[in-house]
Amino acid sequence: MTKILLYSLLLVFGLISSQFLGGFGEEWIQLGTMFCLSFIMIHVGYEFEIDKSKPKQYGWDYLVAATASLFPWLLCAGYFIWVLDMNSWKEAFLLAKFSATTSVGVLFSMLAAAGLSATWVFRKTRVLAILDDLNTILMMIPVKIFMTGMKWELGVILFMIMVLLWIAWRYLHMWRLPLTWPWVMLYAGLITGLCEVIYLTSKVINDVVPVHIEVLLPAFVLGCMLARPAGHNPHIDDSRAGHQEGPEESDEQRVSAIVAACFMVLVGLSMPQIPHDTIDWVVIASHVVFVTILSNLGKMFPFFCYRKEATIRERLALSIAMFPRGEVGAGVLVVSMSYGLGGIALTVAVLSLALNLLLTGVFIIAVKKLIGVN
Repeated sequence: MTKILLYSLLLVFGLISSQFLGGFGEEWIQLGTMFCLSFIMIHVGYEFEIDKSKPKQYGWDYLVAATASLFPWLLCAGYFIWVLDMNSWKEAFLLAKFSATTSVGVLFSMLAAAGLSATWVFRKTRVLAILDDLNTILMMIPVKIFMTGMKWELGVILFMIMVLLWIAWRYLHMWRLPLTWPWVMLYAGLITGLCEVIYLTSKVINDVVPVHIEVLLPAFVLGCMLARPAGHNPHIDDSRAGHQEGPEESDEQRVSAIVAACFMVLVGLSMPQIPHDTIDWVVIASHVVFVTILSNLGKMFPFFCYRKEATIRERLALSIAMFPRGEVGAGVLVVSMSYGLGGIALTVAVLSLALNLLLTGVFIIAVKKLIGVN
């Protein structure tokens, strides 16, 4: 409970601070966020399990995740069009995409802090949240096509995503590389640097549709490829058993907690500024509440699935665990602003994302209460 409260306060601190920065240090904040997310996702991939004998199960998981991503997107896009009077469907679909993706970095850090790592809810959430973000990344390609027309750069992004997914499947936990935190930081730094170089280079070629590969996927794939020591169980603390030093060690966990704390601050700092002086706060507040409710109702689809695997309380906890939004949603809002989107809909989207950030700790506590973990 202490960690959840601390992480929540760090999110709030970053969010409030972002409103006074005026864009100062934006690029460094983005790089820092990408680095921390890379570090977190390498560990997530390291603990990720795939039963290759049951590929159909993951097909079903992807369908559930894609649907849980689609519903909030459609609901929010409809709200922007029919209630907030946006004039363009394609702009509404781009802006509403902020609501589609679950924040993997925020979610996993908070669930681990709550002591839920050994539960069915955590294991299933880990699969769905990653597939959810993957689906969001893939669906941004047709959205960008609507905004800019067909560009070859979008085909490059799709090809790279497919290659990364094949690599993760083919070389799952086969690469024997050092696992201690300085090495993981090095891997995270290299991934962040490589993604940024690809982005800046492609931007020189075409600044309208640059090749932008999110660090989330390559970092996760690298974590999937890292080999585990014999007898490894990611949910059991066997740090005294003489195995290869890795992410389960107490020192490693301490560093991971520090990185997660920094990530919470940076996610808050990455939020776009809100035009305080030009909005009617009463009207805006009502829109923010409605959009937030719609975006989270759209995430409830997993509640109706997995009836043979889990109890009704576990399925409800799974759906609530998918509520947190964060770095990817903020990235979508930044992309929206780069296309010139603004007005009341953008303000509502920013504040809705901020509200979901503030409620993250509440969501995790609700998950913990539902599944009865002390």
